[in-house]
Amino acid sequence: MSVQLSQEDISDLRAKGFGDDEIAKAVGELEQEQGQAQGGYNKTPQGNSMSNVSHSSFGAKASEDIAKWQLELNDILEKAEHVLKGDVVEFEDGKLIWKSNPHPELNTLNDNGVQICMKLLSMYVNRNTILADYSDDEVRYKTLDFGKRFNDLIFLKYDEMGMDNEDKRKEYASLVGAMTDIVHSAYSRAKDGRERESYRKMISVSQASSGGDFGGGLTVNTNSQSPKTRGILNPMRYIGGKYA
Repeated sequence: MSVQLSQEDISDLRAKGFGDDEIAKAVGELEQEQGQAQGGYNKTPQGNSMSNVSHSSFGAKASEDIAKWQLELNDILEKAEHVLKGDVVEFEDGKLIWKSNPHPELNTLNDNGVQICMKLLSMYVNRNTILADYSDDEVRYKTLDFGKRFNDLIFLKYDEMGMDNEDKRKEYASLVGAMTDIVHSAYSRAKDGRERESYRKMISVSQASSGGDFGGGLTVNTNSQSPKTRGILNPMRYIGGKYA
């Protein structure tokens, strides 16, 4: 494990009259205390060491993956496209897969209708939308505006989009409602910039987990964790309890 003294910590110790040799000696005492406090804690069998896990890149990679997943909207659009196409869900070998409707004549939309809907939906459900900063009134207005626009689009093109009989047109309201709900969810994520702030925090966690250098200082490499207590004469005990 690495214990890092910032430049401010070092300056504080020097201001108290400690020289670099004394600071190094205090670090040596700290190492000794750590060894006594931890004992054989870290002496786990090879291949079963928790320290191997904490020092691997898994933590940082997980944070990065979560951050990317947070902005990845392709799965939402992909599912919407499958539903609009009338695809059905089946399980094969324990996996969920989408298959074409065995009765395509019953699909509400034809291929052209699906493309029209997806082109419009992709203009609203994207990173640009969810990383924006909208007030509650703006979210409501933009969602209502989309609903009206999409409703007008279906009304003007329902025949060429495949809704060419009465049974299919019965799904008119459900289609408009479902598309509007998807867009509303995207805009709701951008309410008051919450998604952007959440993403910023996630990136900060990822950088911290990757062990980025946040400034110069004195770095001491040790093989065990910091103890809860240390000798009363150790000057590092008085750095605001930072390492106590």
